[in-house]
Amino acid sequence: MKLGVIMDPVAGIKVEKDTTLALLLAAQRRGWELYYMEMNDVYLHGDSPRASARILTVADAASDWYRLQPRAELALVELDVLLMRKDPPFNMEYVYMTYILEHAAAAGTLVVNAPRALRDVNEKAFITRFPQCIAPTLISRDPAQLHAFIEQHGKVVLKPLDGMGGASVFLVEPGGANKNVIVETLTRHASSFIMAQQYLAAIEQGDKRILLIDGQPYPHALARIPARGELRGNLAAGGAGKGVGLSARDYWICEQVGARLSAMGLLFVGLDVIGDCLTEINVTSPTCVRELERIYGDDIAGQVIDCIAGRTGKRG
Repeated sequence: MKLGVIMDPVAGIKVEKDTTLALLLAAQRRGWELYYMEMNDVYLHGDSPRASARILTVADAASDWYRLQPRAELALVELDVLLMRKDPPFNMEYVYMTYILEHAAAAGTLVVNAPRALRDVNEKAFITRFPQCIAPTLISRDPAQLHAFIEQHGKVVLKPLDGMGGASVFLVEPGGANKNVIVETLTRHASSFIMAQQYLAAIEQGDKRILLIDGQPYPHALARIPARGELRGNLAAGGAGKGVGLSARDYWICEQVGARLSAMGLLFVGLDVIGDCLTEINVTSPTCVRELERIYGDDIAGQVIDCIAGRTGKRG
């Protein structure tokens, strides 16, 4: 099996937390060849998707965790699997990359996650396809609508549609002194859509990350507990991770969304759930595998790689 990965620079990852590294380690343990690419390495020549790629070997070590061979030209159709693991922001450059990856997918390379689905499933907005699972939500760039929503629901969380890691997430209230400037800043003076969600007090018990593998949930979640004085539970924002079993409501949410996501070619997905409500569907580069593996001792990354192997029709 030949597996390619498009990711942020491997030299800059946090080994103890990086899910992409966990996936690569699992593939390497199964004897797969690994090919490393960054966004700048990939291009489309006519209808041929290609890259200046490097063979990669990885190690589960705090230092010296990777080795790269010299660059060589690679036709992406030579790969059995291509992991698209570039972190957001999800901008037009990301969209252009999905156009290139669709050429590889059309020629038989399994792209995870599927390029068209990466475009269609905005990680914030797609939850609105499942209204039975979510808290009151508004997507708008109209300040009047946003202020009316805040007045109606009291505490409200505002966030951009293209961020990650809790960046630019704000809690506002009707009488908040900075409410107007926050709305102005996030909407870029009514020129950019943002999301408003009713504040969920259950965030104090954690923002649960649930992992779906081909639509099926891993039976434990990582509850990301906000630091004192913080709104956000994201680990990147200082949250602390705690392993929890999935509740009956969690399983119900997974049933509502899992089959649809799988049918779209989204084989590895992270759901964010606060209390009883689905808040995000992470499809670009879901994380928290390493943390859950340390807590429960399971080879979650191996389950993902075995699922991918099954989708290719190959084993080994």
